[in-house]
Amino acid sequence: MSWTWRFETAAGEPADPGDLGGAEFSAQGDAESWLGEIWRELADQGVGQVYLIEDDREVYGPMSLAAPE
Repeated sequence: MSWTWRFETAAGEPADPGDLGGAEFSAQGDAESWLGEIWRELADQGVGQVYLIEDDREVYGPMSLAAPE
């Protein structure tokens, strides 16, 4: 099993997370912990929302990376 994130702009277009993207995780919790640590940097790179993917299946999303007000 492989867990990854798909990155999009807030408008739903593909987003390039630069060097921050491309990580694969062996567990859902690891993927979610990683996102919790790095979401602000992803948002600074132009990522507006993410989807969690398990192998080829979309688990959930879109999840906004907008900072809480």
